[in-house]
Amino acid sequence: MEIPSKYSAQAVENKWYDYWMSHNYFHSTPDEREPYTIVIPPPNVTGVLHMGHMLNNTIQDVLIRRARLQGKNACWVPGTDHASIATEAKVVAKLKAQGIDKNDLSREDFLEHAWEWTEEYGGVILEQLKKLGCSCDWDRTKFTMDDDMSEAVIKVFVDLHNKGLIYRGYRMVNWDPEAKTTLSDEEVIHVEKQGLLYYLEYKIEGSDEKLTIATTRPETIFGDTAICINPTDERFTHLKGKKAIVPICGRVIPIIEDEYVDIEFGTGCLKVTPAHDENDKVLGDKHNLEVVDIFNDDASLNSFGMHFEGQDRFVVRKAVAKELEASGVIIKTENHINKVGTSERTKAVIEPRLSDQWFLKMEDLAKPAIDAVLKTGEVKLFPKKFENTYRHWMENIRDWNISRQLLWGQQIPAYFYGDGKEDYVVAENIEDAVKLARVKANNQELTAESLRQDTDALDTWFSSWLWPMSVFDGIRNPENEEIKYYYPTNDLVTGPDILFFWVARMIVAGYEYRGERPFENVYLTGLVRDKQRRKMSKSLGNSPDALKLIEEYSADGVRVGLLLSSAAGNDLMFDEALCQQGKGFSNKIWNAFNLTNLWDVDENIEQPNSSKIALEWYEARFQKVLVEIEDHFSKYRLSDALMAIYKLIYDDFCGWMLEMVKPAYQQPIDAVTYNKVMSIFEENLKIIHPFMPFLTEEIWQSIKERSPEEALIIAKWPKAKPINETLISEFDFASEVITGIRNIRTQKNIAFKDAIGFSVVNNENVNSTFDEVISKLGNLDNFEYVTAPVEGALTYRVKSNEYFIPMEGSIDVEAEIAKLTEELNYTEGFLKSVQKKLSNERFVAGAPEQVVASEKKKEADALAKIETIKSSLASLK
Repeated sequence: MEIPSKYSAQAVENKWYDYWMSHNYFHSTPDEREPYTIVIPPPNVTGVLHMGHMLNNTIQDVLIRRARLQGKNACWVPGTDHASIATEAKVVAKLKAQGIDKNDLSREDFLEHAWEWTEEYGGVILEQLKKLGCSCDWDRTKFTMDDDMSEAVIKVFVDLHNKGLIYRGYRMVNWDPEAKTTLSDEEVIHVEKQGLLYYLEYKIEGSDEKLTIATTRPETIFGDTAICINPTDERFTHLKGKKAIVPICGRVIPIIEDEYVDIEFGTGCLKVTPAHDENDKVLGDKHNLEVVDIFNDDASLNSFGMHFEGQDRFVVRKAVAKELEASGVIIKTENHINKVGTSERTKAVIEPRLSDQWFLKMEDLAKPAIDAVLKTGEVKLFPKKFENTYRHWMENIRDWNISRQLLWGQQIPAYFYGDGKEDYVVAENIEDAVKLARVKANNQELTAESLRQDTDALDTWFSSWLWPMSVFDGIRNPENEEIKYYYPTNDLVTGPDILFFWVARMIVAGYEYRGERPFENVYLTGLVRDKQRRKMSKSLGNSPDALKLIEEYSADGVRVGLLLSSAAGNDLMFDEALCQQGKGFSNKIWNAFNLTNLWDVDENIEQPNSSKIALEWYEARFQKVLVEIEDHFSKYRLSDALMAIYKLIYDDFCGWMLEMVKPAYQQPIDAVTYNKVMSIFEENLKIIHPFMPFLTEEIWQSIKERSPEEALIIAKWPKAKPINETLISEFDFASEVITGIRNIRTQKNIAFKDAIGFSVVNNENVNSTFDEVISKLGNLDNFEYVTAPVEGALTYRVKSNEYFIPMEGSIDVEAEIAKLTEELNYTEGFLKSVQKKLSNERFVAGAPEQVVASEKKKEADALAKIETIKSSLASLK
């Protein structure tokens, strides 16, 4: 069959992806086979493919393609997440560019714009995943805002509320002033920032006395409603019952006492701002203090900020400090490093804020999920080290703030019918809400128009925590065929950064709604970093364009490049050279196929014994590696599995076996050998296919004409057979013998076309199994066993065996003697210097153990080399 001399990845990739899609190989429906299921970690609907996605989805595709080859009913469910904060921010920015303010739009109008944005930009990343070769069941593609997915979310909210697990509370929450929404504690990243500690003097009412307060946030003085001292602090006992005056605003506030104040810390006095600090709120509740909220939802100051109204908090901080300094209120400032909470999504500094929010009680819900990972092992984390992280999060879990002040997302199904805080009902739809409200309010005249639905949306994670169930409609229809067949899923591949946000919560939901784990194994990938160990990001400009990488190095090349150095849980130091290595591997395999394709096959010639032995040896090596890669896969060491296959094909198959069996120049190959070589080639293609799907399918289909039922993607994974360890061991020895011959040919410039003699003193009693292979690969005109050294020959050793190559006529004997003598003198001089160092007692006693061991190895190597040189000289003389 005519094939191109060079591999053209782009033409091949498009061709075979279209072929796989047209024959529906990726689609799965329940049948009698064992299911193997993966649900994709849904990327943001407006996202584009980056290096983290590339790594994560390559791993998933490797697992799903291998399962398919193993005869399992492989189902990989793709989809996207509505990503409420990120997507809403993009829609708001687009509207702003058009001169439209989000606040001027109704909810319905804004959602119309959001859906337009989603339909225009959403799903781009899924199309890009196809370029990578991802074999998802695209017919099953889900979006967390699909009608059925939203219905599942609402159903769960109502159920948890009815169970008393969801409640409404007025709490101090994390407020993101850029996204203008609350965040859960887990969405807040604490960052060390350099700031100032301001020492302010507050006047005591009716006195000339002043109290000194230290604060990092002078702008919050407008919300001060008390000063707190410790009742046991003798410095301030005379101030009990007195009042202080807040600078600038002149508010008179009480001086309260509480043992919460640490006498030894700072000035021993604490300004209390209940609206803007969680601990201050606790104090405020205890002492019935007024709560003064000084911020608007964008963290600008409101009317309580007086002449600073409308200005940003950080602008005000500097302005207030300047005003206080001018009036002598600031007595000093100090540099201060503070841990500041920032939004994971927008990077804005979080503002503590009091607000009515919805919370989910997590303590009891978390218990089965804790046991599943840490006690019973029903859910296994790879690598195991992340169990400690999981334990810390889950054993210190807090109630989950599930409401967000956003429009894009599932609207909270709470309906208010009155002005009281408890005048609401929770229902799956407005009809049910009206019925419930009439009963609760004892008012039969209530209608749908009388009810006001909560304007908040649910946290995005509250939809994605149901993902493994909702994609199979397991929440709305818990007894349907698909959820029973595909759930629990098998493997989850994701990053450790969302181990709590998503993984732990899915485990919680799985036990609550199915009574079992959502998946068996969690493979946690590392972060993709650059060669300087920096996390890849757009801002640093160190993240390559994923599609350009595929275009330059091929999808297979990029997949191999990513996985060659991507051990589970460890960060990947990405280097484009890895993709070049992957591309080089593709070319190596293609060239091997090209070589076999050029052979003429003769049915009438017998199979040489050397070929028979070579094929038996490779079969043994293949089976040994097959066991190794099965072990690597069982431990989710995909990088190690790939490297084992890489070495098998690159070194053993291309480097040795093809050389051992290939016919002499312009000579035919026997049919038995050829057929076996191609059978072996096909087995190689099967085990490398999950990693390099395009190249392997192209070669598979080029070997011979095949029907759609015979495509590589649905072929059968090789079966394990007994391993001939003896043959492997004998070849390992023979390969060293062959390497020795090649080294001498290279050193002495003896052309391979020139046959040479060969003799061996077989002190190791090595079996003669590979003698014919050695003769072929060494181009020996004779191979004889002798009992004594051969005169006039060069020699080398493999273990205690001595090998001799007669040099008559091949080299200038006198020149060779001179060269060897010079090498001997140099090596003896080197040996003396090493032995002198080792005879120095101070050196041996004082040097590190590994240094002494290194010197002893140098001594042993030099002694062995001297013996070999002397033996060669003796034979030449």
